[in-house]
Amino acid sequence: MNRSIALLMLSAVLFPACTNGDGVGPTFGPGTDTTSFFVTSTTSVTGDLGGLHGADNRCQTLAIAAGLGRKTWRAYLSVERDADNGGRPADARSRIGEGPWWNANGILVARDVNDLHARKGDPSVFVDEHGNRIPGQWPNSPRPVEHDILTGSTANGTLLAGLTCRDWTSSGTDVAAQVGHSDGLGPGGSTTGTLSSWNSAHANQNCADTAPRGGAGRIYCFAR
Repeated sequence: MNRSIALLMLSAVLFPACTNGDGVGPTFGPGTDTTSFFVTSTTSVTGDLGGLHGADNRCQTLAIAAGLGRKTWRAYLSVERDADNGGRPADARSRIGEGPWWNANGILVARDVNDLHARKGDPSVFVDEHGNRIPGQWPNSPRPVEHDILTGSTANGTLLAGLTCRDWTSSGTDVAAQVGHSDGLGPGGSTTGTLSSWNSAHANQNCADTAPRGGAGRIYCFAR
């Protein structure tokens, strides 16, 4: 065997992942075997997602359509009353498994739950199931801004009571939801305050219309 080829094969075995050119983190080649996270490409006009079951089904359906259906997918959403948890509260961080998670472009999102909640939003990391960026405040982004992702959670991934669109079943104007910024950016590219948070940037206007303040009713999906 040619010595150069042998060395390349050995390197592939010893170093299967490497840091990408932007320093974002380790990468694999894009593929259905590695993808375990995405932002939904589909949107929702209201905060009524059909509850947790409806949101989970949305994740699973999109995953199947993208060739990712061999895994079990869960929505990153907190609720005050989870029917599958004896009517007790459920935190988004407790629904998504242990990690690690990779996006559709082969970029590492986080190694584990603690790593995930220590990071900030990033338009190249928090992408949809096809690897497309979510319209936001990043340079030359398409409009309108849709980086507000529904979570109902604190920055640590725990329930933020009163900000879950009544556990994702309401389209009322009298309730709202906590959202994160998938790109980690606010107006003018600002990262001040909570604007850089991927999961807990601010509350949206209300559950009747997810568009004001920069949303489109997208959610995060993780493979357990």
